[in-house]
Amino acid sequence: MKKNELGEDIEMTSMHVLSLEQAYQLALRTLRSNGFNPAHAEAVAQNVTQGERDGCASHGLYRLLGCVRSLRAGKVSADAMPRLFDQAPAILRADAGGAFSLLAYRTALPVFIEKVRANGIAALAINRCVHFSALWADIEPLTEQGLVALACTPSHAWVTPAGGSRPLFGTNPIAFSAPGEGDELITFDMATTVQAWGKVLDARSRNAAIPDTWAVDAEGKHTTDPFAVSGLLPIAGPKGYGLMMMVDVLSGILLGLPFGKHVSSMYHDLSAGRELGQLHIVLNPDYFTNESAFRKNISQVMKELNAVKPAPGVSKVLYPGQNSHAREMESEKNGIEIVDDIYQYLISNAIYQRSYDHKDPFAS
Repeated sequence: MKKNELGEDIEMTSMHVLSLEQAYQLALRTLRSNGFNPAHAEAVAQNVTQGERDGCASHGLYRLLGCVRSLRAGKVSADAMPRLFDQAPAILRADAGGAFSLLAYRTALPVFIEKVRANGIAALAINRCVHFSALWADIEPLTEQGLVALACTPSHAWVTPAGGSRPLFGTNPIAFSAPGEGDELITFDMATTVQAWGKVLDARSRNAAIPDTWAVDAEGKHTTDPFAVSGLLPIAGPKGYGLMMMVDVLSGILLGLPFGKHVSSMYHDLSAGRELGQLHIVLNPDYFTNESAFRKNISQVMKELNAVKPAPGVSKVLYPGQNSHAREMESEKNGIEIVDDIYQYLISNAIYQRSYDHKDPFAS
């Protein structure tokens, strides 16, 4: 019998192994057969494949079920083409038109990189988008160009502020990446909650319990049952929801978009689209210091982190993103594993149909 994170016995979940190319083609087929146009399908398929590749199943193929549900529920456009607006020498705005943010970001990227190189710092604001995806997959292409990248995006209210009993903010993730020497880089992508909602969904898909520090139930009590979650908990109490508020300001209020409890839920009001924002702030190190020295110092910090004597029970101190990069190499060699039930659904010709007459933002 397999043990979960809490040391409890759980039933083994049957898994299916795919190469990265097979995973990408499966994602592409699922999205195209359910109505997404080629450009959106390719952008989303690439992102969820990267999630699986880097060992983050919560932002991998499992998310395709949510993508299809969102389309069926009228929460996302399958074919809106992004429009770019040159707001200022160092500011670019992309209107996603109610579609997933990924195509808007991909479309804006070449122009945005030019602005960063020309000005030393630039911001990209994506308006009227639907966000579900891994932010690190967005910012690492910038880091591979020798740039330093920061990104954030809000979500609808499903996080209980420290001391509160009802959700107010979203998981509001923040991602950061900086280049070292050669192809080295440090990257982190974190929800401002103890764990992202995707981790709860992943636990549901595996019938696994969650640690009682992640979330509360409808009565505000800490729970280990992923199906009983009514509110997620912020990292570090008041510090965590301070960061959540910052993300709401930068990628909601600043962009003239809904914020906090005013953000449309993925499941609550089906008459409203999801007008989310996404903000990227990117810097060119060469405008602040010597780029070569900057990269050398980043690599030095990475090595120094690895050299720190580990605490008892820990094999090695890792720099941010090191685990993901190791999983990337492993996945490219050996492929990825997904829950077989999810695989069987994705290879079927079923179109996901479900009643959304409930108003539960924690619908699976």
